[in-house]
Amino acid sequence: MKKLKPRKLRMIILAVFVLLLIILCLLYLLPPSDRRLPDRYSGKIPAYVSELDQDGDGIDDQTDILQSAWEYLATRPEYKSRYYDGGYPDDGYGVCTDVVAFALKGAGYDLSALVDHDIRTNYDDYNVETPDANIDFRRVRNLIVYFQHHALSLSTDPNETGEWQGGDIVIFKEHIGIVSDRRNRFGVPYLIHHYGPFQRYYEEDVLSMRTDILGHYRFIGE
Repeated sequence: MKKLKPRKLRMIILAVFVLLLIILCLLYLLPPSDRRLPDRYSGKIPAYVSELDQDGDGIDDQTDILQSAWEYLATRPEYKSRYYDGGYPDDGYGVCTDVVAFALKGAGYDLSALVDHDIRTNYDDYNVETPDANIDFRRVRNLIVYFQHHALSLSTDPNETGEWQGGDIVIFKEHIGIVSDRRNRFGVPYLIHHYGPFQRYYEEDVLSMRTDILGHYRFIGE
């Protein structure tokens, strides 16, 4: 087999590098897809139904939170962290906490107001110097405290599959997401989340691989 000349080899390597760079740029420009993963454990674990219906739309809170998360992600928000007067992003961008905020908003809960009230009521529990309702509810470190105060705390082991339900909230060291109502073949639910500009799908089978789960919560209203 004839060996490539060094100059030709360098040209090939450069061409491959440029091609990969173009592909990464295209992935960066495209928002993630709201494609759903197949449910490989359907019907084996009964779905939890909340007794509450905060917004009176005939859909229980747990189901409403889940459906509202998907309604928000159907707009295909792109990942970018910005400050917004009024708190909630309105320009097609968002971060991980916005998935939870819009999920709760669709169920009738204003997370901005709720977190702001809890910070002012339990100031010493939060690491917030000056409360700001426009941003405090979009910070993971604050949501950990808030859900500890106002949600049912559940197992952080994804292998305890019976404790995990679609619409639950899971918090990681520097991240947050919604538990999917679909599961892999082992019964572990998928994660609905938004973690960065190179993410391809909002729903992913990653819970079993995470070693930084700090909390798993089921919001039961104020």
